[in-house]
Amino acid sequence: MKDLPQSFRHEQADLEAAGINNWPDLRDLSDQELSRLVRTGRSSARNLHRLRGMATLVCELELAPQDAALLMHAGIATSSALASCTPERLVRQTGRLERSLGSGRRAVVDLTVAQHWIRRARQLTN
Repeated sequence: MKDLPQSFRHEQADLEAAGINNWPDLRDLSDQELSRLVRTGRSSARNLHRLRGMATLVCELELAPQDAALLMHAGIATSSALASCTPERLVRQTGRLERSLGSGRRAVVDLTVAQHWIRRARQLTN
């Protein structure tokens, strides 16, 4: 979890101070443990919940953290939500987000990638 975006710097510091250095440990944090981190550190509850959601996608679907973040920001926060998507919808949602960010880079999610991610999510939910 070394390469988190700068917007998560407080959360990263608080997680490291609590001995949480990997995605599985973050995924397994309870709501109560997240609340304790918010009370004792500089983390925001919103960001910690986002990071835990990303950790779930990273661990369950074996996604890269940046891909998990893209899905989260595109409104697809769980494996079951991804499993219910069509490849076309996933490409449209992630593409819309990337265009709104104005990065100018080529889209990360094409139909092939979308089909692969959805297939993996459906295997998990069955």
